[in-house]
Amino acid sequence: MVVLAVTWMAKVGREAEVTALFAKLTEESRKEPGCAMYQVHRHKTEARRFFIYEQYQDDAALEAHRTAPHFLQYARKDLPKIADRVEGHLYEPLG
Repeated sequence: MVVLAVTWMAKVGREAEVTALFAKLTEESRKEPGCAMYQVHRHKTEARRFFIYEQYQDDAALEAHRTAPHFLQYARKDLPKIADRVEGHLYEPLG
């Protein structure tokens, strides 16, 4: 299992667009055979901050996600126009 935790910050006034884009990305990502979980969260008091928690079966599944057409369109092309990637970290579960 590989876990990816990513934080994005919507540009001022673009929160609704970011939310809509994440809805599309979530729908498509969850269809990937190696995706065990893909969940976008919005900060409770800071509406521009989004946190994505992703689980993949293995490194190959994560790489497949990163090269999928929907990821390339939404996360690489569209999202950077309306939000900034703050950080991203890879994790492995203990035990």
